[in-house]
Amino acid sequence: MDIATFLGILSAFGLLAIAIMTRGEFSIFFDLSSLLVVLGGTFGATLINYPMKDLIRVLRVVKNAFFHKETDYVSIIPELVRYSRLTRKDGVLALDKVINEVDDQFFYEGLRMIVDGARPEAIKEVLRNEIDFLAARHRVGISIFKAMGQYSPAFGMIGTLIGLILMLRNLNDVNQIASSMALALVTTFYGAILANILFLPIAGKLKERSEAEILKKEMILAGILSIQSGEVPGMVEQRMVSFLPTEYRRLYMKSEAT
Repeated sequence: MDIATFLGILSAFGLLAIAIMTRGEFSIFFDLSSLLVVLGGTFGATLINYPMKDLIRVLRVVKNAFFHKETDYVSIIPELVRYSRLTRKDGVLALDKVINEVDDQFFYEGLRMIVDGARPEAIKEVLRNEIDFLAARHRVGISIFKAMGQYSPAFGMIGTLIGLILMLRNLNDVNQIASSMALALVTTFYGAILANILFLPIAGKLKERSEAEILKKEMILAGILSIQSGEVPGMVEQRMVSFLPTEYRRLYMKSEAT
């Protein structure tokens, strides 16, 4: 579970609600018509813009924003170094005895191709294609939430126009003027909140998750190619460490020192 995502949403909505209640009634900020205009318009426009299969797929992707295990860059380095030592000592076929230890499917496929005697160009092409397709799938999910972040303020403005039109048609009725004005303002309010607390932040979180996953696969790809080319374990390790962000390098160096 990603505590930061839950905490961010709860704190944003919670502090907003507290700020509203300190200045007046919270109930005046709830209007079902305004909510239907913004949510209905946003989801409708999204359905028009994207194929249904992409929208169904994004429901599976969005869980990564809320439930996600932190990407472990560090632990794969000792594994790659160990496999490098094994191949230098006993040959690449020795990997066949330990390959079933690998849980990561991408890592497993790379080692399997080494054991099967695939050429470096073929290994790189296959694994690179997997990375590219993964990135493409992630981009679709990110773009959907970015689109929703753009649509919701726009439909907030559309709701405002609806409210103003209703208000101008009922200038003789004070009650209608008040309710129409509430619709006009609250829809803009809803559109801005949904865009800036939910849709755009979730798109940003998915982007960060995607970059982390792709970086890990890039590390594995580089390690696989190093092992296949017969590089010394020290070089394999150095190549892997060069991928790590600064804080992970320090963590790795500390773990190796102990």
